Amino acid sequence: MKKLEVDVIGVSPPCARCKKTEENARKAAVKLSSEGYKVEVTKLNITAKDTISKYGVLMSPAIAVNGTVKFMGKVLDVGVIERLLRQEI
Repeated sequence: MKKLEVDVIGVSPPCARCKKTEENARKAAVKLSSEGYKVEVTKLNITAKDTISKYGVLMSPAIAVNGTVKFMGKVLDVGVIERLLRQEI
């Protein structure tokens, strides 16, 4: 089974857009987990040095899957995140 590591990248403390993105990513992860996939969601601070060096993201919120930035600068709904994750399986 393939493991998906989802990083939600945003400001800390989180703004409303970053909170919503993380919430939607977690909902998509729960949906896929209920189907037997292993999905781990982590919230990262966009201004942390390790986040900057790993991703170089300039706009938040952003979503990275398995180390690759997939979207940045907009809030994605649960369905879009779920489809994005399914493409990586």
